[in-house]
Amino acid sequence: MYQRIEGENWRHIFVVGDLHGCLSELISQLKLQHFDYHQDLIISVGDLIDRGANSPGCLALLGSKWFKAVKGNHEEMALEALDEGEGILWQMNGGDWYRELPALRQHNVQEALLHCRDLPLVIELHTHGKVLVIAHADYPASHYSWNQPVDEHLLVWSRDRLNKNLQGRGEEIEGADEFYFGHTPLKEVGHFYNQNYIDTGAVFGNKLTMVQVQ
Repeated sequence: MYQRIEGENWRHIFVVGDLHGCLSELISQLKLQHFDYHQDLIISVGDLIDRGANSPGCLALLGSKWFKAVKGNHEEMALEALDEGEGILWQMNGGDWYRELPALRQHNVQEALLHCRDLPLVIELHTHGKVLVIAHADYPASHYSWNQPVDEHLLVWSRDRLNKNLQGRGEEIEGADEFYFGHTPLKEVGHFYNQNYIDTGAVFGNKLTMVQVQ
């Protein structure tokens, strides 16, 4: 469930919001940041696939040493569809691109999707003496702790904490310096206490948010 990354192994590190197939937008951001594919790292908050123009291309990023990701609810829906042979929920949420692929391409993409089983649900990044935590939707506990058991469904689906933050009823999550989440598209990045919500709806025509954290 947890993966730890030591920042000292990289020059610059960026956290990027939900891609949803927006590969060209990511490449544009990398160019703007003068991203070095040999020394720098991207950490994704998940939801690489569905709705956008190039889900297979975003999925293929998982094979790159400069790209890490946590599992999002769209990867979860895809895996459930492949396991159960019942993909209605996935299709309703943008997964129809998979059925439209030619047979050989679909087979290759299926192999890549199955590798998403191995994605962590939480990435803990150590950088400049700080602990940063990346998860898709939420860290469903009041205190963060390495390898602490938490509800896996809430990690990728919950909007409860964000809703409380938006209503002015939020609070800090203890145990780490900063948290980065995606999942819910906002018009602009949301900062609440030590929580950052960085899905700004790139797939809906808004800007793809990429935050430099090191």
